[in-house]
Amino acid sequence: MFEQIDQKKARLDGKRPLPKYTVRSLREKLLLEWTYNTNAIEGNTLTLNETKVVLEGITVGGKTMREHLEVINHRDAITYVEEVVQSKEPLSEWQIKNLHRLILKGIDDEYAGIYRDQQVFISGAKHTPPAPYLIKEQMEQLMNWYKRETKKLHPITRGAMLHALFVGIHPFIDGNGRTSRLLLNLELMKDGFPPIIIKVENRLNYYEALDKAHTQQDYNDFIQLVAKEAEDSIDLYLSAIE
Repeated sequence: MFEQIDQKKARLDGKRPLPKYTVRSLREKLLLEWTYNTNAIEGNTLTLNETKVVLEGITVGGKTMREHLEVINHRDAITYVEEVVQSKEPLSEWQIKNLHRLILKGIDDEYAGIYRDQQVFISGAKHTPPAPYLIKEQMEQLMNWYKRETKKLHPITRGAMLHALFVGIHPFIDGNGRTSRLLLNLELMKDGFPPIIIKVENRLNYYEALDKAHTQQDYNDFIQLVAKEAEDSIDLYLSAIE
């Protein structure tokens, strides 16, 4: 399934170390687009250019404080992901809670990094997340799955499955989608892949593939969607250096 992507990834790896300023500009581009798209999927109304302005420390008139914080917090969460990748720390529940704490900082401090104590429903989805008393057990099962499968799976499959399984549990009151997309990219970046962007214009396909994964345990559509975005990101890097 991933033969073409792996070939392109090998080409990219063969060019390392990449030019310093090219890497910096690509990082800035992807950080902006990742932040804009992940927040837009969740209903943030800031445009791409408005998101860029907020990242530069400027307030946009007519937008809520929450929308501004979602941008700043997501940038900080990406920085945390990069630190985890560089330190080669294995994935842990503690890391996941830290990521979530950064996502909800100043937005909902009471529930930042804390598993939910209430039932929630995913708008438009057939899947219903588990009851609050099941979350601790299901998160432990997720971590056990990760430890057991992590070496066997292709990074794209591993990242997509981690995202889908995590968001199916929906362990937090809010911010599960953003956290799951950060976890997806954390896994890809550990193996030297550029971060991917789940684009807001693909939101319907994204939600439908996730719902199919949760209701039918069929993850193929979601893995294919992630693979397409991974190839797009590698193509972006290759186009900048070849």
